[in-house]
Amino acid sequence: MTSALEVIAAGPGSTLQDKGRFGHQRYGVSTAGAADPLLLAVANALVGNAAYEAAIEFTLVGDTYVVEADSCRIAVAGDAEVVIDGQSRLAWTSHRLTRGQRFRVGALSSGARGYLAVAGGFDAAPVLGSASTHLRSGLGGFSGTRLRPGDSLPLKLAEVAMEPERALDPRRLPVRSNTLRVVLGPQQSHFTETGLATFLESEFTVTAEADRMGYRLDGPTIEHAGGFNIISDGIPLGAIQVPGTGKPIILLADRQTTGGYPKIACVIAPDVAALAQFRPGAKLRFQAVSVEEGTAAHRAFAKLIGNLPALIEEAIPGGAMDSERLLSLNLIDGIVLAGAATGRPESEGRP
Repeated sequence: MTSALEVIAAGPGSTLQDKGRFGHQRYGVSTAGAADPLLLAVANALVGNAAYEAAIEFTLVGDTYVVEADSCRIAVAGDAEVVIDGQSRLAWTSHRLTRGQRFRVGALSSGARGYLAVAGGFDAAPVLGSASTHLRSGLGGFSGTRLRPGDSLPLKLAEVAMEPERALDPRRLPVRSNTLRVVLGPQQSHFTETGLATFLESEFTVTAEADRMGYRLDGPTIEHAGGFNIISDGIPLGAIQVPGTGKPIILLADRQTTGGYPKIACVIAPDVAALAQFRPGAKLRFQAVSVEEGTAAHRAFAKLIGNLPALIEEAIPGGAMDSERLLSLNLIDGIVLAGAATGRPESEGRP
């Protein structure tokens, strides 16, 4: 008998994502991959998987499932309500479920994206080395599409052991800033000194045109030094293009592989992950750093992901919490939403 999670109701943007599809951009194949690799790794650590095992990335609100396996273990990373058989349970915590149980991942109370991982992972065939879904090309995931009601998501494990559950206090993760660190270039010479100053000294707003491909920003016009067209070249993660409107566009995981607008700067990878948690209306600024500073930050980010298992604790049976943890949570009519009230502004892209 196939072991699976059956999708009963699907959120607006739920896809299967792992680290991404690398080595194929020269052929026009986008990398895809988790928009927030840190939270992907957290969800996986909670169920005992490797950091980049494929998991369900959901946007704003998750999905409803029924378990079609002898047993499975799930965990949600993100400030979302988790409801199992009608009972509210904690996010940031693993839960063992058995055949026929139904669970729902509700709306995020902060941030834009969360992750649902299952112990052992989903049994999805890799395409060009990755199970990540790229919607525009229909590659990877489950038939290259968003999750839909009626989908059956096969699991690698038919059952999981009875063992203590795992939890992570999200306050142990670093606070994310609404100031994004960037390395200038490679085409900063296509902008005037005034344009560069505008870019680095102004506040910008995430518009409603924001998805896994990129975020369009609103704010002051960035002045070009001449024309705004260049010979198309490669688009790295976090590249900031400035088209003729003078309004920047930050390219994310599902970005195109080449583009012909000048790139004023690139957001460093750890801050791209933070940006992926910004919702439309969020405010942000840019701070220029050196290549060496950006590299050091990237290494620290990779080290944090590698050390996540050391932050995982044994969950308290029944979801009991100490008073400090309780006070950090949002209580609504007796329902506990893990990590929902942290005092951090939404524009900071709370993990």
